[in-house]
Amino acid sequence: MTEDTVVLPFLDLEVERYYWSRGLRSVAGVDEAGRGPLAGPVVAAAVVFHPETSIPGVDDSKKLTEEKREALFTEISQKALAVGVGIVDHETIDRINILQASFLAMRKAIDSLPRPPEVILADGRGFQYEFLVCENIIDGDAKVFSIAAASIIAKVTRDRLMVQYDEQFPQYGFAKHKGYATKEHLEAIRSRGICPIHRRSFRLHDGWPGEK
Repeated sequence: MTEDTVVLPFLDLEVERYYWSRGLRSVAGVDEAGRGPLAGPVVAAAVVFHPETSIPGVDDSKKLTEEKREALFTEISQKALAVGVGIVDHETIDRINILQASFLAMRKAIDSLPRPPEVILADGRGFQYEFLVCENIIDGDAKVFSIAAASIIAKVTRDRLMVQYDEQFPQYGFAKHKGYATKEHLEAIRSRGICPIHRRSFRLHDGWPGEK
């Protein structure tokens, strides 16, 4: 191995193998993207692989460059047995709160799979789905292959949506910061006020401009 050799992360399949070895072949990794931004939807993905499938480089989407996420998005989509996506808009987030909206997006992602999985591996804590085995794993997107794959699908899908919103509301820079509370975004809000896709239930320390 030379000094410039790049070693891609290869997440362990230990959790998936636990269920595969017990005859449960349809194991769905589930994760969401977009809980923290001030604008736009929260997006979740559910990904099911054939047993023993793995893809070098799959990792927590937050650790990857945009270019790497895009490449892995394509590879995951091609190699997965099934991929489901759930999207919950900003208005629903305001109505039911971001935690419940995240859970709803995860349910929508699972429901969009061709058939219900036998097991759900969900990132974080607190998510349940009636009548299905569901294991919550803290930091699952950094530990479990199928959850990490779901994090990539969710992140890329949401980022693409925010690029589309940037065309509608170019003054906010959504294509660059994807709705997160960057200095640029905050300055745009303070100078222009909020736009239709901002989450009104989210607050800056001094409130939303124009809503005081």
